[in-house]
Order: sequence, then C-alpha cells, then structure tokens
Amino acid sequence: MLSPDPPGHVVCVDFGSTFTKASLVDLVDGRIVAAAEHRTTIDTDVLDGYDACLAALAGQDARAVDASTLACSSAGGGLRIAVVGNEELVTAEAGRRVALSSGGKVVAVLAAGRQDDLTRVGESEPDVVLLTGGTDGGNPEPILACARALATSWSGPVVVAGMVEARDEVAGILAANPLVVAPNIVPRIGVLAPEGARTAIRELFLSHVIGGKHLSSRDDFLAMVQGATPDVVLTGVELLADAAGDTVVVDVGGATTDVHSVVELDPEDAGLSREVVATTRVTRTVEGDLGMRWSAVTTAEAAGRPDLVDAARRRREDPGFVPTDDSEADLDEELAREAVGLALRRHAGRSKVVVSPEGRVVERTGKDLREVDLLVGSGGVLRHGREGVAERIFAGSVGEHVEGGWQLPRRAEVTVDTDYVLAAVGLLAVEHPATARRLVRRLTDPEVA
Repeated sequence: MLSPDPPGHVVCVDFGSTFTKASLVDLVDGRIVAAAEHRTTIDTDVLDGYDACLAALAGQDARAVDASTLACSSAGGGLRIAVVGNEELVTAEAGRRVALSSGGKVVAVLAAGRQDDLTRVGESEPDVVLLTGGTDGGNPEPILACARALATSWSGPVVVAGMVEARDEVAGILAANPLVVAPNIVPRIGVLAPEGARTAIRELFLSHVIGGKHLSSRDDFLAMVQGATPDVVLTGVELLADAAGDTVVVDVGGATTDVHSVVELDPEDAGLSREVVATTRVTRTVEGDLGMRWSAVTTAEAAGRPDLVDAARRRREDPGFVPTDDSEADLDEELAREAVGLALRRHAGRSKVVVSPEGRVVERTGKDLREVDLLVGSGGVLRHGREGVAERIFAGSVGEHVEGGWQLPRRAEVTVDTDYVLAAVGLLAVEHPATARRLVRRLTDPEVA
C-alpha cells in the first residue's frame, strides 16, 4: 500500500521549445485537477508564458495560486552536449548513449582515435562537454591527451566520466572549467554504467546551463527548474515501467521524435550479443530529422514519401499550423506514422542469428522491444487527435505482422499520454514519490483513472 504524501497541491510545468504546459496536481489523490498551456515566450521572458498558464490554472482551481511549482525545461534549444572520447567504437559511442539518456541533444561526437580535432569542440556550441575514455586499469594517456586539448579550447562545463586511474590528473588539467567528476561510464569492455554521468550532467545543467541561457530575469525560474525535460520524462517512464512492465514511450514533436524505453534485459541474449558497448535497461534516442513541423520535410524525405513533401513544406513554413479539416488532419497523421515508424525502427534495430567460430551469435543493432508490455504515444498529434488516432499512427510498427527482422513490439498495449502525465511524474518523483506512483498508474489502471 502506498503511503500518502502531505496534503496539498503542486504546479508541474514543462517549459517546452514551442509550448509551456502546466498542470495542477492533487498530492493526495495523485491526479491532475487543472491544466493549461501557452506558447513559450522565449522572445520576452519564459515566465511570461508561465504567468499566463498559472492564471489559467487559477481560473479552473483557486488552489493553484498558493501551490509550489516544479518545472523542467527544453526552452532555448534544451541541453546541448558534445561527447569527447578516446575512440569511436567504445568510449565515444558509450558517451553518446549516456548523453542521450541524460536528456541532452548530442551536437558533436569527437574521437581522438579517429584523428578528430578536439580543439574544435566549441564549434558545435555545446552547453556541456562529456569527456570519456579508457576502461579502469587501462592506459591513461589517451584521456589525458583529450583533456589537454579541451583545456586549450573550451572554457565551459565538463563532466569527466573516464577511467578511474586518470580522474585526479584530468581534473587538474581542467581545473579552470566548471567541472563535475563522475564514475567511469565504461569500467570494462561490454559494460555501460550511465547513472553517475547522468546525475553529473543534470547537476551542471541546473547550476550553469539554465542560468546561462538567460531565459528569464527572475530568480524564481532558476529555483523551480529541476532538470532538462527529456531527462525528467525518462524518470517518469522508469516509474511507469515499474508499474506496467517493459515500456516504450514515443514522443512526436515538431522538431524531433524521441523514443524512451525501459526494458529488462535477457542475460542469455546479452551473452550472445557481439556489441562492444552494452545495451542498457533505460535507453533514449532522439531523431532530429523526424518531426511534425520544423522537421516535416526531412520526415517525408526519410520515409520516401514524395506525396507528402508539399504538405510538409507548408508545416515547416508555419510551425504553428493546426489542421482545420479532415484532409489536413489525415496528412498530419501520415507524417506522424512515418516519423513514429522510422524512430522506432532506429531505436529497436534488427536482430539475426549467425554462426561464427565462437558458435551461435546474435548480431543486433538497437534495443529489442519485441516483448514490451506497454507502448505510450505522446505529442500534440496524438494528444489532440481524432478518435482512433493512436491505432492509425502506430499501424505498421506494432504487431506480429511486422517484417524485416525489426525488433518492434509484438503484443504491446497501446495508449496515449493525453494529460501529459509523464513529465509531471518525473518532476514529482523525488519530493512526492507516492503521488508520482499514483499519477503514473492512471496511464495503466482504468479503475484508478
């Protein structure tokens, strides 16, 4: 039985790249009692949009006026992360995966072994650099060389998550930078340990990135923001998986389509895989060329759909476009179906069994989603869609009929996060865990809802 949180209400806010979304949550009942949204006022002060949302909430429920606020943010471009590693196949790739799971958009991956010019890291305009390299007990010189190159060219925040033997010396080299040292993300080959680096990236996001973007002149903005929106949502997905089993969430946005998955790994399958960087239980991928507005044209092109290009161009030119008739709504659904299908396939990858000198080996790319229990859709095209929109958009990506060796959900229950619950759940998880669990059950348990 869940223990109750103290009585009261909390306002949960997501400062999104396009819209600011706010919900008033009843802490005892674990339910959303009022909701509002407003365009994100990046052109003035992001709290202008928040004030409008708060006024709308108060109009629905006066208790919003005295409620405290917890917020996440992807306004102003969100969290931009550059990854620097020893070489491409292990530490740089591991760093890329960790950066994605931390709620960041990976803007550069530089590998010393690929002869990349590490002094050019600033050209990608990152907010944070994640420096990785070496398994514990290995040669420290490569990561030290990477640190020296960074020290001459980058003065911004750095998370160091490389081999333990080089940790102190790397910290000394980068002493002039805002710095957090985290445990090695690849302590040994075949092991990926992201949590320490994920926590460190969140710390730097809150201490240096949010204020550095100058999104608001008011101190209360810094006080209310708990993390980057994708990181907070992924926390919500983890709690959802605790309640519902293996879970995948697909968020179709205007610029990107994000896939979050929490899947218990099969130790036998892991032993058969040839992956050098291990798959993790919690995974997030971001597809920057797949989206409903800013990335609509590249979605149509990636899907090989020339018949959608004209409609996609109209949407790219007018990101605030909202369908006003069934014909335009049909086109939105077509774009969403292509974005979802491509994003899920890139996340899940394929698997096949091959016979090698080592015996039977599973060769796979991506994350095996075939036994996922729950598939949740998010994004305006799903939340505000017509009846049956989820079944139409996920057609071709779910079911036993999917061909081509894709590791896609076969028998998952499909639902839509119509009340934008997952961001609120992630925000509540630390301070109000019982409420977070009650709220997340509303996605899975009709009796609770």
